[in-house]
Amino acid sequence: MMHNKKDNLTSSLEVKLKRVSFARAREKKIHAPHDIKTSPERFINREVSWLDFNKRVVEEAENTRNPLLERLRFLSISASNLDEFYSVRVAGLAGQVREGLITSSPDGLTPMQQLMAIRERVKVLLIEQQRVFNKLKQLLSETSIIVCQSKNLNREDLSWLQNYFMARIFPILTPIALDPAHPVPFIPNLNMAIALRLVSQTDDRERRYVMILLPSQLPRFVPLPVSFNKPNVQRFVLLEDIIILFVALIFPGYKIGNYGLLRVIRDTDVEFEEEAEDLVRSYETALKRRRRGVVIHLDIDNQLPPKLRDIIVHALEVPPEEVTTHKGILGLVDVKQLIVDNRPDLLFPYYTSLIPSRIKECGGDCFAALRSKDLLVYHPFESFDVVVQFLRQAAQDPQVLAIKQTLYRTSSNSPIIRALVEAAENGKSVTAIVELRARFDEEANIRLSRDLEAVGVQVVFGFADWKTHAKLSLVVRREGNIIRSYAHFGTGNYHPITAKIYTDLSYLTCNPKLTQDAAKLFNYVTGYARPSQMSSIAFSPLTIRKTLNELINNEIDFVKAGKPGSIWIKVNSLVDPQLIDKLYQASLSGVKINIIVRGICCLRPGLENLSENITVKSIVGRFLEHARVFVFGNGHSLPSKSAKVYMSSADWMERNMDRRIEAMIPITLEENHEKILNQLMVANLKDNLQSWELKSDKTWQRLGASTHPFSAHEYFMSNPSLASRDLNI
Repeated sequence: MMHNKKDNLTSSLEVKLKRVSFARAREKKIHAPHDIKTSPERFINREVSWLDFNKRVVEEAENTRNPLLERLRFLSISASNLDEFYSVRVAGLAGQVREGLITSSPDGLTPMQQLMAIRERVKVLLIEQQRVFNKLKQLLSETSIIVCQSKNLNREDLSWLQNYFMARIFPILTPIALDPAHPVPFIPNLNMAIALRLVSQTDDRERRYVMILLPSQLPRFVPLPVSFNKPNVQRFVLLEDIIILFVALIFPGYKIGNYGLLRVIRDTDVEFEEEAEDLVRSYETALKRRRRGVVIHLDIDNQLPPKLRDIIVHALEVPPEEVTTHKGILGLVDVKQLIVDNRPDLLFPYYTSLIPSRIKECGGDCFAALRSKDLLVYHPFESFDVVVQFLRQAAQDPQVLAIKQTLYRTSSNSPIIRALVEAAENGKSVTAIVELRARFDEEANIRLSRDLEAVGVQVVFGFADWKTHAKLSLVVRREGNIIRSYAHFGTGNYHPITAKIYTDLSYLTCNPKLTQDAAKLFNYVTGYARPSQMSSIAFSPLTIRKTLNELINNEIDFVKAGKPGSIWIKVNSLVDPQLIDKLYQASLSGVKINIIVRGICCLRPGLENLSENITVKSIVGRFLEHARVFVFGNGHSLPSKSAKVYMSSADWMERNMDRRIEAMIPITLEENHEKILNQLMVANLKDNLQSWELKSDKTWQRLGASTHPFSAHEYFMSNPSLASRDLNI
């Protein structure tokens, strides 16, 4: 019965792919320029593609298949994404413009042209976000979750809010006068402020301008007490509305003339001296500079008086084109505070990840399970606790001699860190490669490194100019008269929280070829001991690009020899111009290429005389697609048992190929090979409920479910026995 399910899934995909190819043939093709193979038109702009991705996230906030509060979560995520995009990507482009740089991106746009394109798209996106929030706010109100306006508050509400204001808000506030003696105060990144024009209650000619920073330590949406008469109704009041309500308690004798809100986004990029003797100290200094980064964008609401606006814009030195006026709520990222946990009817049903049966059958002994055969775990459908247990067991096992671990991102109070600390305290040799430049986690990683060093862990920061992005664990264990190594390779971070919402792969093994390669890679990062040869693993920055080029060339050669050429790729981002051109070359040779890309895609599919054999889709749904998988037909149409299958920590971006430590691991064991190829990849390609297709004109179109609706996420959540069968336990 299980085999029938797999066969049906695979065969239905084959039919679907044939239909898509036939439909494409009937579509009016976009005729590319005769020199398209060398024209910048063959690429999509990276920044524009990212904005298209974030638009797909906003679209999920409108998707009625999602519960209401989850729709609100998608909207908050889209706002958070946009904040980071501005503080990193837009800040970088703005810096290039300030320096007078005119170097074009692969698609032929200068930094200034890219900023202009971004501004046009963001303008539309911001309007769309506000429209969606207003719609969701109305729907929330109909389900008894209400954002109250001041005019709708009764006397009892106002009394409670005044007490709240005086006890919780007033002590934190520091109003600042705006005049020649009091310049505009420093507004931290992503923080908000209220700018007010105050008028004396006794003399209308006496006016003052002041600013009040909203305390970031307090909730933006303040919950009102639940009414005894309406126990199911939950009401919230915005923090800024509370401050405005009781502004007379801050400024006795004055009334509000008019006021408005503003929100600052600053450049958060970190620069540091690569030759600094103490990398940690260099980063601590850089992080302090980040807090006072240049303002690169200013959001203001449409109520802000023109004179106050001019004072603030001038003081913050914001370019006029980077000032956006909103009719609606600023800082939409904060709407996540409305996601209450006592309304399960408005949330995704709770999902419990599975523990692989083989681990349970071995009594939780990971080493015994791995001596039987390699284990492939697909998170979050199968629990990340397997990885935690692997390291916890290593920490407690007296036969374990050493543990080596990469740490790019992890959670606070992480069980992974606790295991490493316990191992060091138990006298084992523990080495942790901590990446200081994991963006926005730098401070946490500095604290982490100091805590680990305090208990005797050997902390290494790797290369100064290359981030260590590979996800590796290596455990060395004495077993009788031999020393055996065990390894974990992952596509995602050692982060138990994100492992519940990111789809990622974990591969655990004691295969000597893989564990020896892992040891060589650790030595390369800690001691710059460049491996002379690897048995199985390809790694950046030295061999992944070369390996991928060879694999693509092999598919081209198969087509020339009259055999099928097939490639399936699943990545978060496809940006690297060299690899895109290599895929174009393969397409022109007749290789059939299917790409699943979550976010940025700079490749244009379906262009005549260039990419007619390439399709691109994106899945945006309950879980964040994060696993990277590369599949090559090896002379056969996919899916095939003869295919070459790889999992990796690397996206197809220049930085992952050339400026990071990454790992690419072959999957050869039949059951694991089949699980990735015939289930993970087939299900992703078959999905039509959470999928978008990239068209040759650079636009994204949501796929229709037709008569056979299928969701990859729901498929894996509802088929636990199938997952167990694939692990052959």
